[in-house]
Amino acid sequence: MITIRLPDNSTKEVPKGTTAMDVARDISEGLARNVLAAKVNGEVNDAIQPINKDAELKLLTWEDKEGKEAMWHSSAHLMAEAVELLYPGVKFGIGPAIDHGFYYDIDPGHHNITKDDLPKIESKMKELAKQKQEFVREEVPKKQALEYYKEKGDEYKVELIDELEDGTITFYKSGEFTDLCRGPHIPSTSPIKAIKLLSIAGAYWRGDENRKQLTRIYGITFPKKKQLDEYLEMLEEAQKRDHRKIGKELEIFTFSQQVGSGLPLWLPKGAALRERLESFLKKIQHKAGYEQVISPHIGNVNLYKTSGHFQKYGEDSFQTIKTPNEGEEFMLKPMNCPHHCEMYNAKQFSFRDLPVRYAEFGTVYRYEQSGELHGLTRVRGFTQDDAHIFCTPEQVKNEFKGVIDIIMKIFKALNFQDYVAQVSLRDSENNEKYIGSDENWDKAESAILDIVEDSGLDYIVEYGEAAFYGPKLDFMVKDALGRSWQLGTVQVDYNLPERFNLEYTGSDNEKHRPVMIHRAPFGSMERFVAVLIEHTAGKFPLWLTPDQVRILPISEKYHNYAEKVLSLLDNYDIRAQIDRRNEKIGRKIRDSELKKIPYMLIIGEKEAENKTVSIRRQGEGDIGAIPIQEFIHDMKNKIENELNV
Repeated sequence: MITIRLPDNSTKEVPKGTTAMDVARDISEGLARNVLAAKVNGEVNDAIQPINKDAELKLLTWEDKEGKEAMWHSSAHLMAEAVELLYPGVKFGIGPAIDHGFYYDIDPGHHNITKDDLPKIESKMKELAKQKQEFVREEVPKKQALEYYKEKGDEYKVELIDELEDGTITFYKSGEFTDLCRGPHIPSTSPIKAIKLLSIAGAYWRGDENRKQLTRIYGITFPKKKQLDEYLEMLEEAQKRDHRKIGKELEIFTFSQQVGSGLPLWLPKGAALRERLESFLKKIQHKAGYEQVISPHIGNVNLYKTSGHFQKYGEDSFQTIKTPNEGEEFMLKPMNCPHHCEMYNAKQFSFRDLPVRYAEFGTVYRYEQSGELHGLTRVRGFTQDDAHIFCTPEQVKNEFKGVIDIIMKIFKALNFQDYVAQVSLRDSENNEKYIGSDENWDKAESAILDIVEDSGLDYIVEYGEAAFYGPKLDFMVKDALGRSWQLGTVQVDYNLPERFNLEYTGSDNEKHRPVMIHRAPFGSMERFVAVLIEHTAGKFPLWLTPDQVRILPISEKYHNYAEKVLSLLDNYDIRAQIDRRNEKIGRKIRDSELKKIPYMLIIGEKEAENKTVSIRRQGEGDIGAIPIQEFIHDMKNKIENELNV
């Protein structure tokens, strides 16, 4: 017999070899019908996999992230089975679950699979799902696995198997389809009730532009049709809010192939919006004791070898820049932190000088694959609202909490109310991903967990998501559509101070190593603005919006009064423009609505005579006529309230 402990701390004595599904059925048949997978001692497994030792067990349903992932991973197999039946001879790359749904990379061979084929594939998937096919796991010797795929002529699976160790290889079979896969999967196709194939794209095998381009099909499934309908409605709304579309309409940013892919050009309105965000954060930082610094866009390659960024980002960086001096090479900087370490090293500090807080809006560069570029959310040049705090070990807690306070002020001012703090720790089974000693990692991870507990934040822990030099606290923000984005981040680092030999003189007159805290409340200006555009649908908070007021004279003879109103607004730093076009007032109103101008001031004969303005609020309609000074007073109050953080 073995002991199974459930999340409510209740225990069950069951025979060795019992499955999670057996435990679920013992609780209730209704629960068993909803179980998609199981977490056994922290590892996600098939619900029908035998448990052979004492275990902590969590039954995973659609309500759990891992439950969704198991279903979407299984749905990728279902799609592959449908494709293989419809297009014999196709070959398969990888087919993982993603944040929303799944994809599979397919080599169609002599077939030409296009978006017009998606309804046919979808229909075949529905037909197969109704058969309630079981997902059967089989452990396979490496030699046998290689022989199977060599016989099929599938070089993609052969390549993947070559990299695996014997004794770790598993196949999954569903219906007539067999795939190399480590799982986990749902027990059968029965829970897959609603299916939608969303799009088709090209994707290079293993992300390498020098290798064959495969056909990538994206899809999503749900246990209920109503959930799919709601998701498709959300997608439709997301398309309306797409930051690329709104950014173009509001003249915030653009891209040019002449300049280069993934290198955004900020237009006047976007530059002004970004400048206001920067000024907002600079004021908060100034009050919190930060000092602004500026570092160059490039650095000697040895700088990044010292920090470890060359080893980590070398393959994803632009090619090194060679100079006329033999052996001298520079890099476009992938991170600001090495530069800030050298700034710290330029001066001798004692414990009385710490903490030292260097802040910079520093632009960094990484060579993202062209297929991964997406508007402002995935670019090759982006500006981080970076800061690095150098402090004593005793100061870490207060400094970390101070950063959390700054992030909370930003979220409040920009109306991000729904967020979860994610503590990102290392993957203990893959130390090659990280630099530094276990001792330093243990100290850093313990510090973050203690701070988050003390702060009372709603948080989750994710293993394997730490930065290569230290653990971090990421703020996962949900936007108006319920999508989750990683924005603010804080990281505790004991490793870079060692690599750069950073020191301070302690009260004992001995040299000590400072602790380094990395933080970026916005993350990157590009990504943050993209999320903000989609969260607000381009209707920014009043303090931030590029054009707060549009003055709409009914005819040319009221232009003089419109100019006086504009001058008065300008005196109070209210951003306004006059629509001087020879158009009817209805057209001017409609165009201002489309440009998402918060306030329209309509000026005609009565307004000019009475020194008033007729106010129209974007999306709400006419408010009425009031004296211009009263309007200015109301505007200033609204802006002050928004910024009262």
